[in-house]
Amino acid sequence: MDDIFVGRLMSSDLHTVSPDTLVEEAANVMLEEGIGSVMVVDGNNDLQGILTTTDFVGIVAASSPKAETTVAKYMSTDVITTTVQDPITEVADTMLEHGFHHMPVVSDSDGVIGIITTADLTSYLSHVQTPSPS
Repeated sequence: MDDIFVGRLMSSDLHTVSPDTLVEEAANVMLEEGIGSVMVVDGNNDLQGILTTTDFVGIVAASSPKAETTVAKYMSTDVITTTVQDPITEVADTMLEHGFHHMPVVSDSDGVIGIITTADLTSYLSHVQTPSPS
């Protein structure tokens, strides 16, 4: 895997906003495009920052006045799950196919028992050793 470089795997179809873009507009871009972040660039296309879905958690938490809407209004209910026995390649394929970053791990007897994330998969891949040619 040492011979696979970033340029081969990166996405170049970027969605950018300017620093003066309203957060609502940035959120709409992210929802419409099904993406988890937008790059913030100036008029010369120089990177100024990044705005992610995680940032929106902080925006909502810090908002004033506080919204009194329950999570039931916004939660996803058509949740695709995995089990502890499923191969990670299948999980990764499913996550890519649906644009997921998180997948609940469930058990028939115990219900929800965990979660696997793109960070978990990335961490695993960063430690995988490719076999030496024989």
